[in-house]
Amino acid sequence: MFIYNTDELRKRFIVIEGIDGAGTTTQLQLLAESLGARAVPCVITAEPTKGPVGKIIRAVLSGEMQAAATTVAYLYATDRNEHIYGKQGIIENIEAGSVVISDRYALSSLAYQGITCGPELPWLLNSGFPVPGLTLLFEVDPEIAIARIHSRPTKEIYETLEFQKRVHEMYGKMADRLQNRGWRIERIDAGKDIESVRREVESHVFAFLGIQA
Repeated sequence: MFIYNTDELRKRFIVIEGIDGAGTTTQLQLLAESLGARAVPCVITAEPTKGPVGKIIRAVLSGEMQAAATTVAYLYATDRNEHIYGKQGIIENIEAGSVVISDRYALSSLAYQGITCGPELPWLLNSGFPVPGLTLLFEVDPEIAIARIHSRPTKEIYETLEFQKRVHEMYGKMADRLQNRGWRIERIDAGKDIESVRREVESHVFAFLGIQA
């Protein structure tokens, strides 16, 4: 079962999730700017991380390396453990008084690796990690997301329409499962324009943090 580590983590850890091309990275930056303008200490981060294990994962995603689907699931869990508990990780930043916002977390493994190697292993590997206080799930038509991805100079192995359709469906199923276990998950219509999504994201985050818009 997913656990909470500390009350402060519950109050200060926010995750943004969604399929490739959902716009999570753009909105992460905009949210950080909005919080900074309101003098809210904020650290933004992402998974896979820029650490050694994260670099291996990115090499697999880019197609430079090959690995079994189960190996990738273990790599993500290892990278996530370091992301949470390692030097300058999530818990260290929260203990220092910052709000931490991550572009993807455990829900992404339940969705992506839930497809590539089945749901049982990702659920097992991630079940001991702390629960974010707030998760924003960006929902967007996979065809719209893929159209956005086409403008990128490089593609990753999961960035196909058929696969993203399956991930989109799995995200919904896993989000429902986590909500039934106490996760606070808000669904965002990420098919809207950037400004509309920004306002919806800020509405949820500001309410969660108890700050004025």
